[in-house]
Amino acid sequence: MTVRILKGDCRVELQAIEPASIHAVVTSPPYWRQRDYGIAEQIGMEDHPDGYVKALVETFRAMRPALRDDATVWLNIGEKWAAGGNGGGGSCMAKRRDIAWAHARKARGWRSPPSGYKDKDMVGAPWTVALALRDDGWWLRQAVIWDKSTATEPPRSDRPSISHEYLFQLGKTANPATHDPGESWFYSSVWTVRPQPRPEDHPAMMADEIVRRCIVCSSRPGDTILDPFGGAGTTGLVADQLGRNAVLVELNPEYATIAARRITRDAGMFADVSS
Repeated sequence: MTVRILKGDCRVELQAIEPASIHAVVTSPPYWRQRDYGIAEQIGMEDHPDGYVKALVETFRAMRPALRDDATVWLNIGEKWAAGGNGGGGSCMAKRRDIAWAHARKARGWRSPPSGYKDKDMVGAPWTVALALRDDGWWLRQAVIWDKSTATEPPRSDRPSISHEYLFQLGKTANPATHDPGESWFYSSVWTVRPQPRPEDHPAMMADEIVRRCIVCSSRPGDTILDPFGGAGTTGLVADQLGRNAVLVELNPEYATIAARRITRDAGMFADVSS
């Protein structure tokens, strides 16, 4: 099988993929304000959630011609809060008067809530994106809860710590192809999969098992799987292991290199890295 890795902005690179050549999409875009990857025009660092939603709608719009009419799209996305900080930040510290916060606006990771949001508001990013895609013409077929079985953030004193993410099933038409793989999870909208730590130099990789489930119930051997946010190449790796071809798009050239190395090493196949 073959995995192509296209380097560049997915909103541009997707337009070059052969029309109606993709059978399924499995992707997890950068979450809003989760990490700064240090790349110009990156999706996820928009000042306001509205800009983030717009960027993802544009991405899916650019992807649409490449999909077969019966293609299934799986979108993994997690929740975010409107304000917060890492390592000495905090959404309310601008209100503090002590000297420790005298230069709060320069503190690493700190931000105020964007317009229309309050301190500590949940953004609702997963559903906001999903509903915006529905409004743009996609069929929203299901919302699977990815139960991680453990909190994925430190304990909180004012709210429960989050231990799940969303996996939306969308279709280009009303009837995206879905195949019963003969496994019990197929009959439930809650998938329990514990995240597994990875040694690769990428801070946010999808779990192999989540990708596997999406692929086996939405494609056949020999089909082609797309991931417009290729990252460390998990979708391409799992696709190859399952006898599918894959096309990945990755903005960060370092991650594209990691993906090619990882796929070649772990899958024992040839990764055609294109730009």
